[in-house]
Amino acid sequence: MKLKWMLFAGVAIAGMTIGGFQAVFTVGETPEITSIKDSQIDTELKCYRNDHPLALDESGQLNVLVWNVYKQNRHNLLPELTRLSQDRQLVLLQEASLDDTFLDWLQRSDWGSNQVSAFKAFDVSSGVLNLSRTMPSIACANLQTEPWLRLPKSGLYAEYALSNGQTLISVNLHSVNFTIGTDEYKQQLESFKQVLVNHQGPLLIAGDFNSWNESRMSALKQALNKYHIKEVVFQRDNRKRFITGLPLDHIFYRGMELQGQRVPESDASDHNPLLAEFIIPPQSSN
Repeated sequence: MKLKWMLFAGVAIAGMTIGGFQAVFTVGETPEITSIKDSQIDTELKCYRNDHPLALDESGQLNVLVWNVYKQNRHNLLPELTRLSQDRQLVLLQEASLDDTFLDWLQRSDWGSNQVSAFKAFDVSSGVLNLSRTMPSIACANLQTEPWLRLPKSGLYAEYALSNGQTLISVNLHSVNFTIGTDEYKQQLESFKQVLVNHQGPLLIAGDFNSWNESRMSALKQALNKYHIKEVVFQRDNRKRFITGLPLDHIFYRGMELQGQRVPESDASDHNPLLAEFIIPPQSSN
C-alpha cells in the first residue's frame, strides 16, 4: 500500500510539473518571425520579405553589436543598449523578450527589427532578434529543440543590401546548450549550410554559441571552416566564459576587413557585449 501511494505521488508530481511547464511555456509548430518598423508590428510564419531593401552600411562602413541580453532582466539594459548601439548599423541580440517595455522601446526608436520566437513564456515571445538601420530583403527563422528541456534555441538568417551592390548574409545564432555529445549542436550549425555555401559576398555569423567545452568548440570551428571565414580576435577579451575558461560568444566574418573590436564590461546583462567595426571593400570591376 505504501509503495502504491509513493507511485501515485510520483505520477502526480510529474503531472503537475509538466502541466506547470505547459502553462508557462508555449512553442509553436511552425517558426514565427515578428518584424517591427515605424511602429508597425507584423508576425509571419518562417520568413519576412522586403522587395525594396536599402543599403545597410554607410559608405562601406559596417559597425556591429552582438549581445546576449538575458531577457532584459537587468533594470539598466535598455539605457545601455541605447548607448552601445547608437553608432551601429546592425545589432544581433540573443535572449531578447518582446515584453511591453521592450516593444515600446522598439516602436519609439528608429530601428527596424526582426525577432524569431523560440518560445513564449506567459505569452511573451523570446528568441534571437536583429536590429538594423534598414530592413533586410529576407529574414528567416530557424529553431533547434533542446533535447532535455524541449524548448527550442533560435537562429535568424537575414540578407541585407549593401552600398557596393553586394548582399550581406548574417546569421544570428543562440546554440543549443544541454546535450549529451554534439549531434544536436552540429545539426544546428549545419542547418544554414545550403544558403551559405554558395554566397560570394560578405558574411557575418555571430551570437551565443554555448561553446563551453572543447568538443563543442571543435565542432564549431569545423562547421565554420567550410565557409573559409575568420574569427574576430579581441585584444582585451572580456567575453563571458564557462568554468572551463572557454568563451561562449563569438563573431565570425568573411568578405570584410576588420577595423576595430572591443568587449566593454557591462552589468546590464550576464554577458558582456561584443563590438566590431568592418570595412566592406568595393566590388571589383573584373
